[in-house]
Amino acid sequence: MIRDILKELMLIPGLSGHEDRVAAAIAAHLDRLGLAHRSDRLGNLSCDLPGDPALPRVMIFTHMDQLGFVVRKIEADGLIRLERLGGVPERALAAQAVVLCTAQGDLPAVIANKSHHATTPEEKYRVLPYAELYVDAGFSSRDQALAAGVQIGCPVCYAPRVLDLAQGRIAGTSVDDRAGCAALLALAAARQGKSGPPLTLVWSVQEEYNLRGVLPAAQAAAPDIALQIDLLLACDTPDMAARGEVTLGGGPGISLYSFHGRGTLNGVIPHPALVRLVEDAAQGAGLPLQRSAHTGALTDLSYVQFLGAQGVACLDVGFPMRYTHSALEVVDPEDISGLVVLLGAVLDAIGPDLKLERGA
Repeated sequence: MIRDILKELMLIPGLSGHEDRVAAAIAAHLDRLGLAHRSDRLGNLSCDLPGDPALPRVMIFTHMDQLGFVVRKIEADGLIRLERLGGVPERALAAQAVVLCTAQGDLPAVIANKSHHATTPEEKYRVLPYAELYVDAGFSSRDQALAAGVQIGCPVCYAPRVLDLAQGRIAGTSVDDRAGCAALLALAAARQGKSGPPLTLVWSVQEEYNLRGVLPAAQAAAPDIALQIDLLLACDTPDMAARGEVTLGGGPGISLYSFHGRGTLNGVIPHPALVRLVEDAAQGAGLPLQRSAHTGALTDLSYVQFLGAQGVACLDVGFPMRYTHSALEVVDPEDISGLVVLLGAVLDAIGPDLKLERGA
């Protein structure tokens, strides 16, 4: 189930602020499960599962959107200039296939790469800033582009792809965080009819843009506990070996520390009671539990933790992923399946004796 849903969702473009098609696909799965859902004005999709009101209220969420671009300018010759949306790696852009998501339909295009035969020695090792790049969709004039539906502000995403790799692993677009979306759907199916805490599941918007799109849904849910599903940096390739110990295929994990450190002074130091809760649940279920601590990334949980009069007890949970924010990310679906089992065990372990207050 998870593998098929993941592949389905990876093939749906859903730039930040333009998640409607992804949300519709997820809503269709919830409909088949017979689960009611709702959307807010930003586009967050929420689903409530009833539970014991004496237990802490839990929200588990993940984001639907992906990073990419918007059209900044359409040149007279029909070539298109882009504005970057989210943490797009400029060194991996030239020659990438993209899709222009217009009101008339999706249009294939390519980010141009200067012909090798005309590239000077100085240019060979220079990374072009995104503002210098242009997109070729085959048009010969601005009027042709406009007639095809291309406009300023038009969403642009990496061309959706899924590649089946050895050992059942998957490469492709927007694994971040369609893998989380698939995991949350699997959890919704698994929790039907189960006892436990009151639970709100949220598929959120605009995480890659400003990390705050989830806030209306979180305010409405008013959780005591929030668990966020996202990637963990896999560190089992030569370029990442010094960054940590998380391995692809090593099972689900938790983040013990995150901090952006590049202009955004935010991150998450998790609630210690939740760390212990997940550690005990993993041990009880016989599951591996990987541990991550890193600077350079953060999630929308960073802002959820500050909601309400007392704040929210928070923890990032996740799955290992390689090659983050590139056009071809790599994941092992078994890690995602293990994460769903872990989350179920965590929910089952939440009892009235769980203490979330801090201090003396």
